[in-house]
Amino acid sequence: MMNAIDKIFSNQLGISFFWKKEEVSITPRIQLVFKDIGFLLSVNELKDFSNACTIALQTQCAACKTPTCRSLLLKTPSDKIDLAVNKEELDQIKELINETIFRVELKNWMRNLCLN
Repeated sequence: MMNAIDKIFSNQLGISFFWKKEEVSITPRIQLVFKDIGFLLSVNELKDFSNACTIALQTQCAACKTPTCRSLLLKTPSDKIDLAVNKEELDQIKELINETIFRVELKNWMRNLCLN
């Protein structure tokens, strides 16, 4: 399986990668996997997901002192799926998404720079 993917980023919670067969398309989708869930997303969908993480962090229950409490509801790019997560998981998800966006955009920028 590892020969079929190009890893973008990973952390304690998950991994992001391109399927090698997808990477050659004009608008490749990024596979994001965490908590036994996989999403196949565009960069714009990843940006929307990152914004959803920020909103979920802002709605965090201030009174809750339990780090494992799954009191945060995270909207996903699928309008039919939300995830119940704790603060630590949400931080890891946000890091995974943001690092993926950064690395994909940097790779695209470098590719375009070389074309000019």
